This record gives sequence, structure tokens and C-alpha cells, in this order.
Amino acid sequence: MTAQPSAAPAGGRIPALNWNDAHRTIIQLRFADVDAMGHVNNARYAEFLEVARMDMSAALGIQGDDDRSMLARLELDYVREIRLGQTVFIESLVERVGRSSWTVAARFVADNVPCAFARSVQVRVNAAHLPEALPERFRKLVGPLLAHGLQDS
Repeated sequence: MTAQPSAAPAGGRIPALNWNDAHRTIIQLRFADVDAMGHVNNARYAEFLEVARMDMSAALGIQGDDDRSMLARLELDYVREIRLGQTVFIESLVERVGRSSWTVAARFVADNVPCAFARSVQVRVNAAHLPEALPERFRKLVGPLLAHGLQDS
């Protein structure tokens, strides 16, 4: 049994969502992930999020034409540093599914302490790279990972 992460740090920078329902991706830190300050370089977070989105999609059975999307927006809120040697995972929830886009909320957890929060928006595109509607199949596949606030439970 894996210990549950502690509560989010004060200030609400990591929203109180149903993180226990989230998809979890383990991140293996490498020496190259660490910068001269001794913590994980900020640019690596975006790479880790890409790995987590791909892992989540595979776990949900999203494949091929289910998701022809492009990253349209990425926001990161760094709360605490992550250092080499820590056990790190990313928890991901689908925060919103729109007509042609979907938003993933993710939190980085190191040694069971939430360290960062991210939100990414993916837009489904056609062959001409223009937005198009998400298929109903996609909406059904992401259903199990829909986010909700803890007060909504």
C-alpha cells in the first residue's frame, strides 16, 4: 500500500481535487534533470508532463484517431523544489472536456509531498491543423478521470 501524499501546501496553489482518483505516473529522475542549484530544472517539468499525458492516455485506451491533439497552453506553479533521489510521481485528472479541447490538471509529488501544479490544454485538430470536435468515444474514455473539487464529493 502506497502512502497518500500530504495535503497541498497553504495558499491554495494546488487545488483540492479528487487526487485519490487520479492517474499516477512514476517519474525516474536522472542526474541530467538536476541543474546547478541542485534541484530539478524547471524545463524538465514540461517533459515530465508530456510523459504523464502519454501514460494516462495509454492507460485509458486512447489511441490513434481518439486523440489528434496539440498542446495549446501549459501553466506551471512551482511550490517546492524537487531534488535528485526523491521518489517522484505525477497525478493527472481531466479537469474539463470542451467541444474541441480538453484540460488536464496535474500535480507533482515528491516523497509524498505535493511540489508543483500544472494545467495543460490540448486542442484536437484535423489534417490541416485546424480545431475540430472531440469524438464521443474520447469523452467516454476520459470519463473515469474527471476532476471534481473535494467539496463536490
